[in-house]
Amino acid sequence: MLKTIAVCAGLCACLPVLAQTADKPATLIEAPAHAWHAPETKMMLDATRAGTRIVAVGEHGIVLLSDDDGRSFRQAARVPVSSTLNAVTFADAGHGWAAGHWGTIIATEDGGETWKLQRVDTSTDQPLFSVDFLNARDGFAAGLWSLLLATHDGGSTWTRVPLPKPAGGSRADRNLYRVFSDRTNSIYVTAEQGAVLRSKDGGANWTWLDTGGKGSLWAGVAAADGRLFVGGLLGNLYESSDRGETWSHVDSHASGSITDLVDTRDGVAGVGLDGFVLETQSGSPDFTATQRADRAALTAVVINGKGAPVLFSKDGVMGR
Repeated sequence: MLKTIAVCAGLCACLPVLAQTADKPATLIEAPAHAWHAPETKMMLDATRAGTRIVAVGEHGIVLLSDDDGRSFRQAARVPVSSTLNAVTFADAGHGWAAGHWGTIIATEDGGETWKLQRVDTSTDQPLFSVDFLNARDGFAAGLWSLLLATHDGGSTWTRVPLPKPAGGSRADRNLYRVFSDRTNSIYVTAEQGAVLRSKDGGANWTWLDTGGKGSLWAGVAAADGRLFVGGLLGNLYESSDRGETWSHVDSHASGSITDLVDTRDGVAGVGLDGFVLETQSGSPDFTATQRADRAALTAVVINGKGAPVLFSKDGVMGR
């Protein structure tokens, strides 16, 4: 059961792919990532910008780097783990973090070329599904069974954050999927059962928000126009214009589950299963959705320096 939950949740969309087994020996978990032939064809689970560079992470501890707006990728020179990496974030062009299975967190100071291990817990495979930093010191990572970690020293130390019980819940045991922040530095974490966690004080106190939905929310973003969007199971999408106090359902026009949402500065873009690509303009109440002919299981999207989307999937880099 644990393996099934961890794999499905870690893929942010219940993709039918074995990302990581729960009984993998600790010596292999902490072994350096292998230099793969054609690593851009491996399963990728998250991607972001590090200045002008695109950085993507995925299975086998693979970290991909592109310095030409996503036209080509190469594997990072040194990654200290070979376990699956589910998420990546950068505070600036140099300082970044990635997180994944076995509670792994790795960090880089050179834009993703080389990484060092900050945290791993081989006692149980309690994967981390997301990591986000407000700046180069203050960051949060979220994962299975309400696992929320915080650091205020750039990741040198990570501590577990106690969370309140959800309304009507006997305990805080909901899986946490995506950490993101808005322009006021309020922090949000999407979760199961249509729920979102929020902290307005840098992570000292947390409140559960109810979007009105019932399904898992795998993606979230704060748009440049101040709106929040969270999405997930079966294409469900919710919007808030008051920092999460109230939410309204938005028609995503996608039937595939939403796996990623990103700010484009001109609006919001997103991707989902079955090849769906979503888009809305700043201030617009409506989304448009197009479906790729290959119906690829899309997992992440990055907007490159030319404003074009670069797509990633369980089959690797999809291009545009």
